[in-house]
Amino acid sequence: MKTKEYLEELNSKSVAELSNDLVDAKKELFNLKFQNATNQLENTGRIKEVRKNIARIQTVIAEKANA
Repeated sequence: MKTKEYLEELNSKSVAELSNDLVDAKKELFNLKFQNATNQLENTGRIKEVRKNIARIQTVIAEKANA
């Protein structure tokens, strides 16, 4: 999914949905880090992508809180 499409999707969600997405993304990041530590992870670039997605979700939550 392209970044603009992902941001539009995030902006259309409520704060509660974003919070759920944030929890899911953090769980995914934990699992990816665990797989990387045990040498089971094939696509290490996914860690960076998930970290950026977490930051995007947190940014949208903050924007909605300030609005």
